[in-house]
Amino acid sequence: MKKTTSAIRFETHVPIGEVMTRNPAMIGIDATVAQAAKAMCQEGVGSVIILDKNKPIGIVTEEDINCKVVAKDLKPSKVHVNEIMSTPLITVSVDKTSGDAAHMMIEHKVRRLPVVDDHNKVIGIVTVRDLLTVSTELNDLLEDLIEINREEMIEQGVCDRCSQMSDDLKRVDGSMLCPGCRDEDKIT
Repeated sequence: MKKTTSAIRFETHVPIGEVMTRNPAMIGIDATVAQAAKAMCQEGVGSVIILDKNKPIGIVTEEDINCKVVAKDLKPSKVHVNEIMSTPLITVSVDKTSGDAAHMMIEHKVRRLPVVDDHNKVIGIVTVRDLLTVSTELNDLLEDLIEINREEMIEQGVCDRCSQMSDDLKRVDGSMLCPGCRDEDKIT
């Protein structure tokens, strides 16, 4: 358990600047939903940040388009982004960590956070997927390190092959073996 806790602590201290996607899709407040959808498709992303005089004020996601336009059978070229955007825009400062971003996402029930600099200028975006990717990569590395160290450790217990108690068990191909069973593997 303690190893898992330290792994989580390590992961949450990754600077947000290392996790975020730079230059997120952005569009002006006067744009239509059709223009926003086109921008998302061109960028291959699921959201677009809405700007008013270069200031970030909202966000439109695929879900907003589906639920607020398509499901209501509205014409995307006749609906403006300011009618469906989520606002106020919840942002995270670039000096925060991935853990800070995760806590903000939970607190505000959002899956995307625009990342802003000291002047409130959008410089990136971080998503739940970004955080999970970092977490998964770090967990995989930690698991490999634990397994490497486990192979070198001597443990007490019951041999997986002969079921005899031993003070000198070592992991061999995923099984904990006593010296006698390890020697049998060398002979054959």
